[in-house]
Amino acid sequence: MNFSEFQNQARLYVIGALEPEEVEEFENARKKFGKKGEEFITKCYALHEAFALSLRPAKASSTIKERLMAMVKAKQQA
Repeated sequence: MNFSEFQNQARLYVIGALEPEEVEEFENARKKFGKKGEEFITKCYALHEAFALSLRPAKASSTIKERLMAMVKAKQQA
């Protein structure tokens, strides 16, 4: 795997979209690219977090809230 392929895989790795066999290959490449690879992964995580924080949460419907509260109550009673 060259560094360009590693960068593409890193983006997928950060969002959890790699298949198990791809994760193993990625981890090997991660060791191969060392500090340069780790810095790129860190940037990917930062971008991922920034994107997630930029999203506006959807308003939860009353049905979803009721289901959530029922789950919480069931968990407390168990």
